[in-house]
Amino acid sequence: MSARADGRPPFRADHVGSLLRPSALRQAHRDRLAGRIDEKHFAQIQDRCIRDAVALQQAAGLRVVTDGEFRRGSYWGRFVERIDGFVIRPAVFKFRDDRGHEAEFTATYARGKLSRGKPLALDEFLFLREESKAASKTAPDIVPKITLPAPSTMHFYRCTDFADAAVYRDVEGFFADLTAIYREEIAALAGAGCRYIQLDEVAVALLCDADIRARVEAAGESADRLVDLYIESLNAAMAAAPPDVVCGVHMCRGNLRGHYLGAGGYESVAERFFARTRANHFLLEYDTPRAGDFAPLSFVKDKGVVLGLVSSKSPQLESLPDLKRRTLEAARHIDLDRLAISPQCGFASTAAGNPLTEADERAKLQLVVAAAAEIWG
Repeated sequence: MSARADGRPPFRADHVGSLLRPSALRQAHRDRLAGRIDEKHFAQIQDRCIRDAVALQQAAGLRVVTDGEFRRGSYWGRFVERIDGFVIRPAVFKFRDDRGHEAEFTATYARGKLSRGKPLALDEFLFLREESKAASKTAPDIVPKITLPAPSTMHFYRCTDFADAAVYRDVEGFFADLTAIYREEIAALAGAGCRYIQLDEVAVALLCDADIRARVEAAGESADRLVDLYIESLNAAMAAAPPDVVCGVHMCRGNLRGHYLGAGGYESVAERFFARTRANHFLLEYDTPRAGDFAPLSFVKDKGVVLGLVSSKSPQLESLPDLKRRTLEAARHIDLDRLAISPQCGFASTAAGNPLTEADERAKLQLVVAAAAEIWG
């Protein structure tokens, strides 16, 4: 697979990355914490579950596969463990669901100078690469994708109190060190043969929410300044990617046990974000009315868009006619040939996962593949 000069998504049927952890993996995690198994045994169980995950994606008809993020406790937790200088503190925002239930979560804080203590996702890719090669023997062109939390993940959830002032006097110094770590990691991934990297950008999506923007402004920060800062950090992070590496950016409104963090359409950030972010394509959430309409897609001029029309938060299965109808609605604002389809987010951004069964997950992935075939042939 090579980068698309016209910015089209590399696959008509894609998915965001994380998959529901199987019961054997969840039990192994508990056993490791309790000291009943050692790290070597735990890694063997992870390996076996990842092989099964690759087989699941292949059986669903997908040509792009991930390891389900099975080596991570959350989509960003492993990065905190492997970047020297970070500690965990409470976040300033809360997850919520459509019933009004709220859930607190955690965030990073830079207590020391940041450095790449060890590779962040390279070991994940090396194993996935070999499993993808094995899968390609029976289904050609199975492509492994690696997901990385966007740099903003390590800043936004605590907003103005993100680092010890004695270590980082300003946000520019913080992001200079942080994005250098990303460039090192992306260069290592590319050197190992990774040709599809996805960065998960939550902060900019949350800055589409009027309530969150108001909280940011009340804390003494400028929401628009943060959008610009996060665009710059994404571009700085991806600067090490060679031309034949496809970089996609997933915009996420939060994903924790079926809860979300923010709501609101992309209008307030679309013109800047879609024009200035140097990605090949965007993977956008469009599964509920919280996402707004498709009009902001008119600002995507030279890139592609993967429409996240299938919910990973609810077991209810969408209908194929509705997916086709909504895709054609989106095509009023961007050429159909520059579109693709996927679930709106991962199925398990944390190990707890969303309130679906593995059968629900399989049906949703199969639906994405069937919709892509129906829409694009």
